[in-house]
Amino acid sequence: MHREQVVRLFFPPQVRKQIETLACKPPTTVGMNILHWSTRSLELATRELELVTSIDHSTISEIRRAADLPPHRFRYWKTTVWDEEAIDRAIKILWYYERIESLWQRGEVVIALDEKPNIQVLERAAATQRMQPDRIERQEFEYLRHGTVSLLAGLTLYNGRMWAQCLDKNDGEHFRPAVRRLLHPYGWARRIHLIMDNGPSHSSGETMAFFKQLQPRVQVLFTPSHASWLNQAELLLRAFASHYLDRGSWQTRGAMIGHLLASRVAYNQYFAHPFDWEWTRHDFHYWLNNTPSLIRIHCRT
Repeated sequence: MHREQVVRLFFPPQVRKQIETLACKPPTTVGMNILHWSTRSLELATRELELVTSIDHSTISEIRRAADLPPHRFRYWKTTVWDEEAIDRAIKILWYYERIESLWQRGEVVIALDEKPNIQVLERAAATQRMQPDRIERQEFEYLRHGTVSLLAGLTLYNGRMWAQCLDKNDGEHFRPAVRRLLHPYGWARRIHLIMDNGPSHSSGETMAFFKQLQPRVQVLFTPSHASWLNQAELLLRAFASHYLDRGSWQTRGAMIGHLLASRVAYNQYFAHPFDWEWTRHDFHYWLNNTPSLIRIHCRT
């Protein structure tokens, strides 16, 4: 007889449901001082709670698999509170995304900014063995550390071209001069719109005063808290890292900085292109109104 048939035969639906319900509770609620379930701890709790007189851990495994309950898996998530300010920020950014080309045609540039902070400068203890027929690339696990590098990247949304600057520290004191260097090539632009998250180096009092001096020609758009995925510069950094950072090995911090700055030129030559962003304000409103798990605060009465 198939194992699943055995489970159905000896453990009726109400018992299986009780075990599934138990698996969805924190173990501490039933007196077990562990932080997450395993198949064997579920078996122990099932016996202790006398849900059944006898059960094997392999049967527990069959029950949880049939219910698609994998206690060994988890993922992180961030809570974005969609209050009036957060919704307004998102709508403004999406408005600009919908008009990148027309803004460019009238002399307005939209640039997304983001950092990749504290990139570890790692030197592999042995040379990487390159891929061969029937053998994947092999990289030495052991490494030497040579400090970290913080990379500030800017994405010109009209053409997808990248600007990059390595920062000695990821703070406002180093961020502000880097922004001036970023803006310098756009002296011809009537207006420049900067999209960024509201991290401390971007939103400190000194930095806000710095941006105020650049108004009205330079406008800053902050993404909502914990919604930096609205910033297309994150897409740029992921694409750049996949080509020029992953699997790297550097003997010095200076070597990595030289590599990053040279790679920006190469990225613009071979890979730069506008990202195909299709999510509109209409899509945002639909998602906002049809996703029950979102945390929303209605500010207006």
